[in-house]
Amino acid sequence: MRWLLVLVLLVAGAGLGAAGLLLLRDDGPEELLPDLDQAAPSELEIVQVGDTYRLAFASAVDNVGRGPLLLEGERPSRAEPAMTVSQLVRRSDGTVRARSVQAELRYVRSETHAHWHLLDFERYELRRAADGTPVEPDEKTGFCLGDRYETDRGPRLENEPAQPVWTEECGRGQPGLLTVREGISPGYGDDYVPALEGQHVDVTQVPAGRYVLVHRANPGQALEESDYANNAASVLLQLRRTTGEIPSVRVLARCPGSESCSP
Repeated sequence: MRWLLVLVLLVAGAGLGAAGLLLLRDDGPEELLPDLDQAAPSELEIVQVGDTYRLAFASAVDNVGRGPLLLEGERPSRAEPAMTVSQLVRRSDGTVRARSVQAELRYVRSETHAHWHLLDFERYELRRAADGTPVEPDEKTGFCLGDRYETDRGPRLENEPAQPVWTEECGRGQPGLLTVREGISPGYGDDYVPALEGQHVDVTQVPAGRYVLVHRANPGQALEESDYANNAASVLLQLRRTTGEIPSVRVLARCPGSESCSP
């Protein structure tokens, strides 16, 4: 049950008298919004690919909200290369509100997988620690969202399902689909290991020094959430370079919940 706070003005004669407060019941359904909590980058390592060096890492995003992040992509025909996206917001009375999202799903063929990717769900960026100047962006092509693991947050969250719900592979091997659904349930998260395509930034030309690696979920706030304050996390790192050797990296500090990081 919700309550509305109403300001009541008491009129005394021709002027305004004391102001009072009145609580009124609002029995309309509540919207059960997701809340995306970005984890700090982990498993950092430098890998050599041909003549390039890549700072590879793992990423993870938890849903700690009261409702699922539920997305539906659709297209009118196979002639359209991309699907438009709607976010389906569940309500406390079982109804659903659909809202258009400024995003798209595209079928992506990569070395390890081929399925429908949601673009720009999460972004990675390397910045200079001294002044926050961006150095290198990511090259991630997109994400297939799902309940990949259960978050470790003690008691079960409100509306958290006992078992993962979104366990499919976003239309893997089915480029002809006209509709796709994907999501993250409350109490579950979606993660990506360093070995997958796009889980890196190129540091081939980046000089030795201190940098901040920032991960941000829902970077443009295209998806509706109950809270955007926990959408970014970062690590402070030291990049070392020695002539003739593969560069190395050392994590100096981890900063969950912040895009700024210092020891």
